[in-house]
Amino acid sequence: MKAQFGLTPFLSVRFFLIQFRTFRLLVFPTSSLSLLAMNIGFDAKRAYHNGTGLGHYSRTLLQSLSVYYPEHHYYLFNPKPADYFSVEGSNLHQVLPDGFLNKTFRSAWRSSWVKKDIQRLKIDLYHGLSHEIPMGINKTGVKSVVTIHDLIHERYPEQYNAIDVKIYSKKFRYACKQADKVIAISEQTKRDIINFYKTPEEKITVCYQSCNPLFGKACSEEEKKRVKTQYQLPEQFFLSVGSIIERKNLLSICKAMFLLRNELDIPLVVIGDGGKYKQQVQDYLLQNGLATKIIFLSDSAAAKSSSAFRTAVDFPAIYQSAIAMIYPSFFEGFGIPVLEALWSRLPVITSNISCLPEAAGEGAYYVNPSSAEEIAAGMKKIYNDKHFTSALVEKGWQQAQKFTQQKCAASVMNVYKSVW
Repeated sequence: MKAQFGLTPFLSVRFFLIQFRTFRLLVFPTSSLSLLAMNIGFDAKRAYHNGTGLGHYSRTLLQSLSVYYPEHHYYLFNPKPADYFSVEGSNLHQVLPDGFLNKTFRSAWRSSWVKKDIQRLKIDLYHGLSHEIPMGINKTGVKSVVTIHDLIHERYPEQYNAIDVKIYSKKFRYACKQADKVIAISEQTKRDIINFYKTPEEKITVCYQSCNPLFGKACSEEEKKRVKTQYQLPEQFFLSVGSIIERKNLLSICKAMFLLRNELDIPLVVIGDGGKYKQQVQDYLLQNGLATKIIFLSDSAAAKSSSAFRTAVDFPAIYQSAIAMIYPSFFEGFGIPVLEALWSRLPVITSNISCLPEAAGEGAYYVNPSSAEEIAAGMKKIYNDKHFTSALVEKGWQQAQKFTQQKCAASVMNVYKSVW
């Protein structure tokens, strides 16, 4: 709640509410009474325009906060109207740039000029959902929080354009220094923030993410059949989801497929896109006679023409139709496809390094991502040993319960409460 009067602090409504809150916390430190209502702002660019991990994180968190903490108002600062994605709720308010300059220079509005709108709307706290906060927000009196998903550009700068690395480093470092609190998406990311940016550990809180609740709902046989028919999926297939970049390690999966060529005649469906590395993978497939065994689903006409594919609405049915998710990434901030697979009761083969054991717990078959032999062994084990696979799926389901929308929203709300 915001003060409405230009009075001295001792007479203001704002001061009274702060004093009341302090009194309440002293007298009722474990009270279940909710925090006084806040106006919370968000950098919502990824929520409205991103179809990968950052977008899924933003949309899931915003919807979860809206549902589980309806007493607050959430202002979603979006630099331009969305084409595909929406975030809806009675307490979710989209804010678009207004005026010629703001509309013409949308990036400048998002990165700095948005402060005027933040103050105009009496925002109490601003959350940068993807590594950034507006320049100078610390001088406005508005509290700020930033989520850092990973510092992969610091670990593997050779996989990025050199200019991008400098831009990312400057923005991320600034956000970690100036924000009142930093949310790390995993313990791995927290360690990296401390190591690379020397951010004080006490300033960082690990808040795990959840995923779209659709993944946790069993799809009917009719729905799975419809999706298989629409995208011309094979009856049986392994699944790989993620950008086709070197770090995600699709090539090692393809090498495992080559090792299994005479034992397990089951194709791999790939959801994701890429550039130079994708071409490298495709060259390997041609050279080794595997071109027909790897289905790049995102390239298909059916996928390109489907809004349900672009917005991932059809993904749960695809996951639940697969034999296993194969995700041998060399490094992740969290690895959202792993969590989506656990919720889908889909067996997971993933790496024994980075944050992936943190995400999957006992619910995955772990491999050395550099070893095509280990990946191939995992694929054979999951396909042939039904008892093992059933037990793995149950462990995965139990692990997924650590990342419910309610738990993840509560951890973020606790961070808000600590700074407001």
